[in-house]
Amino acid sequence: MNVQQRIEAKLGQLSPRFLQVENESHLHHVPPDSETHFKVTLVSEAFEGLMPVKRHQRIYGLLDEELAGPIHALALHLYTPREWERRHGEIPASPDCRGGGRIA
Repeated sequence: MNVQQRIEAKLGQLSPRFLQVENESHLHHVPPDSETHFKVTLVSEAFEGLMPVKRHQRIYGLLDEELAGPIHALALHLYTPREWERRHGEIPASPDCRGGGRIA
């Protein structure tokens, strides 16, 4: 199982209404086929009543092994169903990487 699949499986514990895990490693200065930079968009009732910091801490707890190893950067966009509805399902764009591109 690759890193992205492990992330998806672990975050599945939160019974997401929507889950998208994107490997953005190719946008950074890393070797081809790297699994180091990820963006997660997750909508779950599990976030009801939690401030953003607590939501992030919950994700960090679930992904502790990956964060200690292969993951270098993890962008989190975490919403309750109501918050997601207000966004009309729009996923925030990732900023450009200042180091950008692949290693030649």
